[in-house]
Amino acid sequence: MHKYITNFRVWGMILVFLLFIFSACEKTDPTAPEEGTPPDIPPASTFQMDFSDFQTQGTGKIKHDGQEILLSKQNWGWAAANVFVWNVILTINLIVPVAAFLESFNHEPVQQADGSWLWMYNFTVAGFQHTAKLTATTEDGFINWKMQISKQNNFTDFEWFTGRSNLVATEGTWTLNAKPNDPTPLLGILWHRNPLDGSSDIRYTNIIPNNDENGAFIQMAIVPDSALDASYQIYSVVKNNMTDIEWSRTTKEGRISDSLHFVDNGQWHCWNNLYDDIECQ
Repeated sequence: MHKYITNFRVWGMILVFLLFIFSACEKTDPTAPEEGTPPDIPPASTFQMDFSDFQTQGTGKIKHDGQEILLSKQNWGWAAANVFVWNVILTINLIVPVAAFLESFNHEPVQQADGSWLWMYNFTVAGFQHTAKLTATTEDGFINWKMQISKQNNFTDFEWFTGRSNLVATEGTWTLNAKPNDPTPLLGILWHRNPLDGSSDIRYTNIIPNNDENGAFIQMAIVPDSALDASYQIYSVVKNNMTDIEWSRTTKEGRISDSLHFVDNGQWHCWNNLYDDIECQ
């Protein structure tokens, strides 16, 4: 009898041990949203690049902080002109998807039968009402995003962009299509962010098939503890040329390197807080 009791205890201990092992293996990622809790949409800065320090006008002048500055201030002016080209292209092509994305933060999602989350809402662009459906699906430690947009009597559920981010929203991608009547790939976005130190980067890449500038990009980075704490890298495939721009978001001083434009070996060309050309120190 004692033998059977002993065997029973041994098998009981083994069973408890196995249950512990299996339960440990089945634990979900601790960074994943709790069941019934929607994931956070990545911040607007992961989708929309900041061009505010280099706002330009179509008058041959640069406008910054409400002041018009002649392009005769060559170094800052050339930096602004390069940023202006990308800004115009993106503003024209991304006005609808950007508006849809920014509006998503004003709405709450509803969980669907398959476990995904759906943000559904209306928004207006150029006086026309649109309907957005933003879907988030968790898969293998990542969140997949899909934005479908409709315009009454025009198009329905056009998949304007998709995305993929990690669960803590510190890195991810977005892929945008051109427009409903031309649903070809347009732009790839790669982003990283560190909420602890405030650093981040975002890159827009031309992914238009058979386009001469396919692979061209503009990348913005923020490094808060640097004197020149912001930068752009702008690469042209056709020109095979990289333009580097660095500046202080506080003082507005900065510098630019563009060997093709300045006909040198990539030396820095600087400006001061009044945007005047100065010798680099």
